[in-house]
Amino acid sequence: MDTLPPSIDEDELTSYFSTELGVEVTETRLLNDKLNVMLAVSTTDDEDAFILRRPNRLRDTSLFGELEGEYELLQRLEETSIPTQSPVHFCDDESVLGEPFFVTTHLEGETIPVGAALPERFQNPTARKRVATGFIDLLAEIHSLDIEPFEGVCERRSPLEQVARATDRLDESARVTDHDLSSLMTIASWLRENAPSESKTTLVHGDFRPSNIVFGSENHPVFAGVIDWETAQLGDPLTELGYFCLYWRDEADPTLPLSELESKYADAGGIQHVRDLDEHGFTPFSLEPGSPTRRELLARYERQTGIEFEHQRFYRAYSAFMLGVVWADLDRHDVQMGSEATRGALIDYMSIVADAIVRGEFRR
Repeated sequence: MDTLPPSIDEDELTSYFSTELGVEVTETRLLNDKLNVMLAVSTTDDEDAFILRRPNRLRDTSLFGELEGEYELLQRLEETSIPTQSPVHFCDDESVLGEPFFVTTHLEGETIPVGAALPERFQNPTARKRVATGFIDLLAEIHSLDIEPFEGVCERRSPLEQVARATDRLDESARVTDHDLSSLMTIASWLRENAPSESKTTLVHGDFRPSNIVFGSENHPVFAGVIDWETAQLGDPLTELGYFCLYWRDEADPTLPLSELESKYADAGGIQHVRDLDEHGFTPFSLEPGSPTRRELLARYERQTGIEFEHQRFYRAYSAFMLGVVWADLDRHDVQMGSEATRGALIDYMSIVADAIVRGEFRR
């Protein structure tokens, strides 16, 4: 992935870095062209010295925070023990790259993509345990931060407010695509009726998963940093435990009936990805020797934070629902930009998962 998007003028970018940061850019590489355009920027002094981050898709919707708020959050996180990229520069001049953008330091290491195995050097029971416990410890650490420094930087959002925003996005997606989103709408109604009356408030990352954790190059798991804070908010930490349960596969988890999806999407893309998710989950390595069970990791979190994972059926259904909404909104965006909607099987699968959770088929 090397070709820069047409909206990025490399000469303009090089000139801007020279003028504003006093560095000579030698190379820019495209790392990501999804929710954000992300570039690795090398200079005469340092290969991959910086990461440039510019909004791309969905960042103007109610499910995501504003870019300037994300940058200010990184500034506040520098005063904490949470490892992440250090903020370097914010540019609100849209004439440079067509949108505001910001620059951070580069984190050396690698992430674990959805559905991927752990790096070969971590494929042993001891390393798998360290990956799992380090992951849940880092989440507990984020949820234990004093929230006062993040007031005014992160928006406060309750689960019900998030469901309302997500339902608006579903309405818009239904108008633009030909997806039948009625099953997700039914889940939204259940969530509104079954939301806990009270909840705690902590800093919430909003998309805390292995692919948003950078692992260092050491032979044992070292967490170099947490990235992608565009969904951060002051909210209910149990939403992230529900998301963890969605991602962390256990041997006791059921495989769900896919015959209708198989028939519906026989000639469409995405069905093999759904089969893989249904059989192996988002993190297949969690089923390998050495990986603690979900129950063990949740108990570890509860001991460290003093926060008990109550109302788990609500929070797990909420997480499946929200992921389905994001995929539906991505298809909405693609259709409006002249592309095809390709995530129908994934959206429907999240509806099936959420419904199974509501019916109690997934245990803690």
